[in-house]
Amino acid sequence: MSKFRKSGGKELPPISTASLPDIVFMLLFFFMVSTTMREVTLKVKMRLPEATELSKLEKKSLVSYIYIGEPLPSFQKTFGKAPRIQLNDQFATVGEVQDYIIAEREARDEAEQPFMVTSLKIDENTKMGIVNDVKQELRKSAALNINYSSRQRVER
Repeated sequence: MSKFRKSGGKELPPISTASLPDIVFMLLFFFMVSTTMREVTLKVKMRLPEATELSKLEKKSLVSYIYIGEPLPSFQKTFGKAPRIQLNDQFATVGEVQDYIIAEREARDEAEQPFMVTSLKIDENTKMGIVNDVKQELRKSAALNINYSSRQRVER
């Protein structure tokens, strides 16, 4: 007959780390694909007004943003404290709004152009004079689908 021995003296084999680089690169690739980067660096103060009746935009890829507000303190020496218009990453004048909208429209596919939305992100302390000037320029460029961005009012 054979003898049975207890194998209590054996150790566990070490964990294989051969697949560890594959897992790390797979996680890295996942986060690179799923993360969205901020497209515009704000150069104006932006505290949106509060509202109660809000709706979300369906396709954010068809939205062009126009920011209006007082320049940040780092830009006030150059541009002053008067409300300014920001298109993409640079300050602009009212006359440049029409060219901006036309350039945004030409960058889109022809089938998507009728569904484009212009979103105005305006600081709550901005006077309506500059906003009306921007709206007139939007009318001239036939950008009639306008959205006003705001934040949800919190009931107290």
